[in-house]
Parts: sequence; C-alpha cells; structure tokens
Amino acid sequence: METRNVIIIGGGPAGLSAALYTARAGLNPLVFAGSPPGGQLMLTTEVENFPGYEEIMGPDLIQTLRKQALRFGTEILDDNVKQIVSSSLPFTIKTSKTEYSTKSIIIATGAKALWLGLESETRLRGKGVSACATCDGFFFKDKIVAVVGGGDTAMEEAQTLSKFAKKVYLIHRKDSFRASIIMQARVKENPKIETIMNASIREVVGEQRVEGIKLEVGTSKIDARSLSVDGLFIAIGHKPDTEVFKDNVILDEKGYIVTSAVAAINIAKNIPHPDGHPLLEGGSMEGMFNYKYQSMTSISGIFAAGDCVDHTYRQAGTASGMGIAASLDAERWIATK
Repeated sequence: METRNVIIIGGGPAGLSAALYTARAGLNPLVFAGSPPGGQLMLTTEVENFPGYEEIMGPDLIQTLRKQALRFGTEILDDNVKQIVSSSLPFTIKTSKTEYSTKSIIIATGAKALWLGLESETRLRGKGVSACATCDGFFFKDKIVAVVGGGDTAMEEAQTLSKFAKKVYLIHRKDSFRASIIMQARVKENPKIETIMNASIREVVGEQRVEGIKLEVGTSKIDARSLSVDGLFIAIGHKPDTEVFKDNVILDEKGYIVTSAVAAINIAKNIPHPDGHPLLEGGSMEGMFNYKYQSMTSISGIFAAGDCVDHTYRQAGTASGMGIAASLDAERWIATK
C-alpha cells in the first residue's frame, strides 16, 4: 500500500484551501471530500463576504476551490472516512471502500448547524431561513426577523441582526435564558429586540420566501400565535463532525477538536479539560501537544482546521485561513521527518 504525504479529510473551504497549499508544495495531497461533498456552503445561496468575490453562490464557491486545488495536482475522492485505524506513523485511514496509508492527516470535517426539524424550515432554507446572521444579516436591511435559541449564540445573532433589521424577535422555548448575564443585559437594553419566552416554532410560513412563523406558546398547542417575519435564524447550536475521531485525538466537551493553539489558550487561562476524557489522565492537557505547530492535534502528525475546531467564528473565510495554516504546519512537520 502506497504511503501518501498528506491526506485531507473534508471538502469544504478549510480542506480545499489546505489541498491547494499542500499541492503547490509538491506533496500530492489526497482529499476525501465527503459524500455528499462540499459542507455547509452547498446549502448556502448568495455569498458576499468571501474575499475576492463580490457575490457568488455557495456551491459555485466550492466548485471554484476544487478546480483550483485540482489544477496543482490534488486528488479528490467524494467518499467518507470511517476511521483512523492507526494513530501512529504511518497513519492508516479506512473509508467505505478501502484503506490508505499516509505520513500526515489534516482533519477539516466542519460542523453542522442544528435545525428544528420542520419540513417548512428545510424547504425554505436559503430562502429566508438561515443559521448565520454574520453571513446573511445584510440581506435583511429594514426587515423583520426572528431568532430561535436561548444561549450566547442566539443573543449574538440577535444583536448582529439588529444592526440591519428594523425588528428582531428572540424566541426561546423555556422561561429563562441560558446565556451569560452580560449577553442577556445587552439584549434587554436593545430597543429593536423583543423576547418571546415559552414558545416554540410550529411552522415556517411561505412558499418561495419566508413570510411568517406560527408559534406554540406555553404547554398548550391550542395557544398559538402567528408572526409576520421576513427571515428566521436558527441559533440552537452546532455539532462538529468529529465522532469518528473521538478515539484518536482529544476533543472538548462539545466534540470540537482541540489543537495546540486551543490547548495553549486553555492552559494560559487555567481552564482544565473535563475529567474522564479517554485520552487524558486527570483532565490535564500539559505535555499532550507540540506547540511548534498551532494546528496540530494531540497526535503528532495529525492536524485540524476549520469549523471542526472553531466554534467562535464559523465563517468560510476563517475556515479557509485555518486550512492554509494547517497545510503550512503539515509541510514543515513532514520536512522534519
């Protein structure tokens, strides 16, 4: 079995940016782009905030990144990695079809937004239903929008949207928010934001675009309320696609991959890792990372980038930058071996 220089797991902006850089470095990367490939951008319509493009459709941006990576010799397979079989050099990964050997791995599997699970929500996704205010808030200037959620993310989304929309409803299914006190105070002080508690969304109204939402208020399904809104933002959390790596690299309590950069920040802030992690003793991360490579995971030679690491920014542009950083780390690491 041929041993590759680098295998990249993920076909979104992080993985494809890493592929571009490792290909230009002559490392002949192999990318497993997933099935279906492309990540969250494949579900996105207009993208206006990716550098270099005034406006581009999400799937078109992925296709452009793929073509650029292919131009320099990247091999791309639209398949899923099922397991990292061997966590020591050379690494062995298993796909749905066969096994591959590699000197290094870049994990860029991204994360998925959690949705409400409504048929109407799925049908209108990209047509007024979104999971990213930073990405899509600009399209709702002087409109009325709603945000669903009760944590800091929902508060931040509402605050961001209030810069564009004339009215923001913040809807939460419980009688109290779980967000930090300071974020709750900021929302309360914002005259554009109205909170609706003990309410859940029953249906998103509209054929071609979001026109409104139907709510269930309290415990009674009879007590219903309708709101006319132009957009609906779901902010109930994200789930990183890292389950298959949980026995290989250290993950945080939410499933995001911990890199040396993240570990260094946590150690500097004296934030302990949760006890009981299968790869840790006593919850300590000291000595588990090679801090010369910021994108390296707890396994030397395995790197990570994009939304499977980053639960703060979650932007295509930041994912791309993290992918580039991981590729440069991998290139330097390979050169030392």
